[in-house]
Amino acid sequence: MNSGDSKAAQQRRVALLVVDGVSMLDVAAPSEVFAESRHSSGTYEFVVCSPDGNDVTTGSGLPLHVDTNAHDEEALDTAIVAGGCSLPDRELSTEHVSAAFHLASRARRLASVCTGAFVLGRAGLLDGRRATTHWHHTSRLQELYPAAEVVEGVEVVQDGNLITSAGEGAGIALTLALLREDLGQDVHSVIARDLMIFEPSVSTPQEGVATSSFRNPLVKQLAENVVGDPSAQYTLSDLASRVAVSPRHLSRLFKEELGTTPAKFVEQVRFDTARSLLDRGTTVTDAAFASGFGSLETLRRVFIGRLGVSPRAYQRRFKAA
Repeated sequence: MNSGDSKAAQQRRVALLVVDGVSMLDVAAPSEVFAESRHSSGTYEFVVCSPDGNDVTTGSGLPLHVDTNAHDEEALDTAIVAGGCSLPDRELSTEHVSAAFHLASRARRLASVCTGAFVLGRAGLLDGRRATTHWHHTSRLQELYPAAEVVEGVEVVQDGNLITSAGEGAGIALTLALLREDLGQDVHSVIARDLMIFEPSVSTPQEGVATSSFRNPLVKQLAENVVGDPSAQYTLSDLASRVAVSPRHLSRLFKEELGTTPAKFVEQVRFDTARSLLDRGTTVTDAAFASGFGSLETLRRVFIGRLGVSPRAYQRRFKAA
């Protein structure tokens, strides 16, 4: 990285939008994770803002200091809209929605924690996008904003530069996903381990039928095959024969489209599938075979390599969290 890139990395400004009634967990999750990242990389400047710049009162009654007026923010790296228990059922103020829209227009990337998705929906920022919110309110979000595709059963949904989380606790997973995107898996893993957090699965456009963002139709077809049935056999030769190209050519296509090899893509899908199954309470043995790893030892090796813990230890910690 040259000095210009280093300077740009130092200037990543993240603004969290809050109003009266905001959930304290929605504020604490991103602030703690970004604070930990500053200790490791010094890349982020995290500020809390409100529609008028005034301090707010959280849903639990605690006062919360606000750093800035949302409308004064310019050239943001990331804008995050926090949620609150009352957001799905109350009339959102024009000032609140306007502040969210202003931040979104100034940010490279937009995110919401829990019911913050309702503010994005009211601002028209979910139209044509995949998103999620607290499991109790997904039907309500879909009803209010039918132009969005509301996803259930996952903690974090990423659609391009939009990232939403399914609950207050998933705000940690959302923030870790942002760090992984910015700083890479190694830094992400260090911070996650320091916080003793192993974040739930993230749904991205590579999962399910939402592979429409793929440019290459051959890679798209194979990606859908792997995601649809991760337990099938997917050697390089098998994959290449499915689309009638040479293994070398297929490797080049995957590198151009996804920046990875076919084998690593298959492993990533299987890992995400296994982790999702463990999150839902599936036994380690069943998760190993249903995800396509084929053996407990292979699953264990991959989990230790990626998270530093065994599948059983991960599941115990996830349940405890």
